[in-house]
Order: sequence, then C-alpha cells, then structure tokens
Amino acid sequence: MIQAKQELLAALAEAIQELSPGTDLVAAFESPKQAAHGDFACTAAMQLARPLKKNPRELAQALIEALQRRPAFARWVTGLEIAGPGFINIRLSAAAKQAVVSEVLSATAAFGQQPATAQHVMVEFVSANPTGPLHVGHARQAALGDALCSLFKTQGAQVTREFYYNDAGVQIATLANSTQCRLKGLKPGDAGWPESAYNGDYIQDIADAFLAKQTVVADDRQFTASGDIEDLDSIRQFAVAYLRHEQDLDLQAFGLKFDSYFLESSLYSSGRVEDTVAKLIAKGKTFEEGGALWLRTTDYGDDKDRVMRKSEGGYTYFVPDVAYHIDKFQRGYSKCINVQGSDHHGTIARVRGGLQAADVGIPQGFPDYILHKMVTVMKGGEEVKISKRAGSYVTLRDLIDWTSRDAVRFFLIGRKADTEFIFDVDLALKQNDENPVFYVQYAHARICSVIRNWVARGGDETALASADLSLLSAPTEAALMLKLAEYPAMLSGAAAGLAPHDVAFYLRDLAASYHSYYAAERVLDQAPELSAARVALLAATRQVLRNALAVLGVSAPEVMSREAIPEATEKA
Repeated sequence: MIQAKQELLAALAEAIQELSPGTDLVAAFESPKQAAHGDFACTAAMQLARPLKKNPRELAQALIEALQRRPAFARWVTGLEIAGPGFINIRLSAAAKQAVVSEVLSATAAFGQQPATAQHVMVEFVSANPTGPLHVGHARQAALGDALCSLFKTQGAQVTREFYYNDAGVQIATLANSTQCRLKGLKPGDAGWPESAYNGDYIQDIADAFLAKQTVVADDRQFTASGDIEDLDSIRQFAVAYLRHEQDLDLQAFGLKFDSYFLESSLYSSGRVEDTVAKLIAKGKTFEEGGALWLRTTDYGDDKDRVMRKSEGGYTYFVPDVAYHIDKFQRGYSKCINVQGSDHHGTIARVRGGLQAADVGIPQGFPDYILHKMVTVMKGGEEVKISKRAGSYVTLRDLIDWTSRDAVRFFLIGRKADTEFIFDVDLALKQNDENPVFYVQYAHARICSVIRNWVARGGDETALASADLSLLSAPTEAALMLKLAEYPAMLSGAAAGLAPHDVAFYLRDLAASYHSYYAAERVLDQAPELSAARVALLAATRQVLRNALAVLGVSAPEVMSREAIPEATEKA
C-alpha cells in the first residue's frame, strides 16, 4: 500500500497542476472521520476553490475526472465520491490494501524508515547537574529525548544525544559542603547542619566512599578521593564524579546511553563565554545601565531587555546558554532540540535573541524546544513525594524499581509533553487492558503465540512471502492493513512535529485493531491457504508493533506469563 499511496499522491499532484497550473498546493490525503466514507479523503478542491473562484463541488468533479484519466487511480482505486462541501472520498482496491503485508515482511525492521540524509541533529536532554539522583522530571526528559532521537534516526538523520551539566557553581558548592558536614559527623536535624544542605541518604554514601579513598568512574570522568575531610576541593571533585557515576547507573537502568557530555565550566575555560560577549558588544547589541551589561533582547521579541553581566561582575545564566548554542551550531548541527522542564519557558526568547544578536549565521528559531510539565507519582491511591534515597523527591530509579523500564518509558511518552501527567504505579503493574503498555505488548505476545501454534501444525513461516493475500477480504483485515500502512507517515509526522507521543498513540490504535481482528476472525483451523494469508497479516502486524516499540525503547516480549496471556489455540 505504501507504493500505491506514493503513486496516487504523484497522480493527485499532476491532476492539481492540470486544474491550477503553478499552484503551490501540496498533494495530500487525510483519513476520513468515518471508515464507511472511504480509505482516503482529499480536500484539494475546497483549497483550490477560492483562488480559482469556482464552486468547490464543481471543482471536485473536475478533479475526479482528471484523476480517473491517470493509470495509478485506475490501478489502485475502486471509487471516487464527492461529499459535503467538496471532499473527495477515495476507496482503495483490495490489492492496494493487501500490498502492505508484503511490504512489511520484505522490509522487516526497516519498514517505515527513510534513506540516510546529510542532516545532523542534536538532542540535548536530561542535563542534570550532579547534585543528586535523577528525579521523575529527568525521567520524563529521558523518555521523550531518547524516543525523539530514535524518531529522527528513522528519518535518515545522523543523531547525537548530548548531556549538558554544570560542574561548578552554587549547587556544586552546596554538594561539597553537605558532604563535608557528613564527613564531620553532622546529619540533617543536628545543630550546625546548614539549612541549604542536601539531606538525602546519598550524601552519607558519598562521605563513606570518600573516607575509603575510593576511585569512581563515570562516562565522562574518573576521580580518586583523598580521604582528607578538610580537602574541600577533593570532596567537590569526588562528589561530582560519584553522582555522575550514580546518574550513569540510573541511565543504564533506563536503557539509555549518551553520545557526548558537555560541561558548562568548559564554556568559561575555553573562552567561549567571553568571545560571545565580545561579539554581542561589537555588534552594538548591548548597553550598560546601573553598573550592569544588558542585551537588547527586545529587538528579537523578548518582553524586556536582559542583564548579561551583573553589577558585581558575574554573568547571568543565559549568557553561557548563548555561548553553548553557538558552539552547537559551529559543530555542524543544523537542527538542535532541547528537552527541558516547562520552567525554562522564559529562557527561550532570550537565548534565541542572543543567538540572532551575535550574527554568526544561525537561523531564526534555533534551537527547537520541547518543554514538558512535571510528573505526579501516585501509589496506593496517594501521592508519593519523598524518596529516602533522594531525601525530597521520587527518583527515576524508584519508578523503575516499583514497575519496570518498559512501563516507565511507555507511560512517560504516552502523553503530550506539555500536559500534566500522573504516573500511577498501581496501573503500571496491572496485567489487563487498562494498562497501555501491557495492552500493546499483549498484542505482540498474542501474535507470537498464534504463529507458534500455526508452525506447530505444519505451517512454514519462511514461506509467508508467497501467501495468497487476495484472501484477506474481511472488514477487520482491511482495517488492520490500513493501520499498518499509516506507520511510515506517522513516523515522519511525529519527527517533524517533535511529537514522540504520536508513536505511543499509534501503538495503542494498532493493538486495538489487532485485538478487534483477533476477536472477529479465526486464523487456525481454516483452509491452509487462508490460514497462511492470515498468519502473514499477523506477522506483518507483529513486525510493525516491534518496530514502533523499538522507537520508544520498549521491549516486544514474545512470551508473557500464562496468567497474562494463555497460549492461543482454538480462539485464533
């Protein structure tokens, strides 16, 4: 069906040009609101009506006549109908729908993927300062960012996952002081315990490891503790390395590995911050007032100008952000996406304004942002706010330990990033249709069960490519094949819209189409040719489920517990 759709779109583009030469209208199909109306819908006649000053229904009739003269429509379409104010409903032939089965079985894991391109994409996400375990907000970033990277890879892009963090500054100083207090025998609640200190049990763990003069190795650093409780610099470096290692363990538990780590401190040590400030001053985009240096960000849509260098001399936090994004662009990344919490909304205008003011060739709108809202965790019907390990918040590791990696990934991607999200631990543990990740994985495991039984009865899985697909004529089969055919366009749309949740939505819809098919049609105990054709359809569905789950970093189990999924036999 993918080939059929491409040929039909090309024919539609020709017909549009025939009716309106030189128009920039892009040929496109939509899904009808009701399946009974057809397989595709076209709104081109209504879009052309105003510029051509013609009645849309009359234009739709002219477009239909132009389409009927084209071989692709003669080959793949059985009906063209005008509806409403000028919609054209298109009914595909059975062969067009059935073709998707062969296309999936031929492409296997590559189905839906586009050829490699020269586009270099960087996705920066998680970016947690090494001051404690990763929290559930970082977990949502990890799920969104990793899925987005996988989406861009399906579109042929070269993708880099980058983790940016501050290894100096006030928070790191607080970490070092908190650890030193523990080393001196103080604990939260004691007289002399700093009010600003970090209270989690992990601080004592760092102190114990420091006294033991341990060496810690993280993905981006290694450090050996001096064991001297007065050596604050050694405490600081060891604590940073220790927590970077702990974060690495969190990310490993999540099944995520970054390609590069970038230190905020390097922007200062390399001179990039000073160079960026010099560029902005040279471009005449700054001014001094009240002893501070300001940037005219209002010239670029910000609601007010922003301080760059405070009167006491230090730079505000958006200045290194500007330097960092200049560095990203100069490293060759034509598209950069930052996945951050919604509390970063105010930084967008000033960072983009700074990049434009620097005038180094960066296009407007660079970088892109995905801003997510925070996560509320519910367990036993009550909100969970505190983790003993972290001292004040629920961690990524808590979620994984309470449920599973698959559940955490699927749940945190399963809603649009800018919506509030409640992570219900009890729901994530359910083995029924209420749990969306179970519902999808159940579909995959059920198909594997059916195919195992078919093979046990003498079926040959290696011969499915030659199955007679013309036997797939049931309405539920047509609906399932149409859903399979949506997969490539869904991936492209999700990548273009920075919308990894579309993949989770699609998976639920595909699983629902399969479950409806399973309830309506028998696969085993049929004529051999019909069984083979239906198994081929199931094998294609299994492959697309597997491909889409892989984009989300979620496993596709072939076997689930017998309580969850009994071996499929007669019902199939």
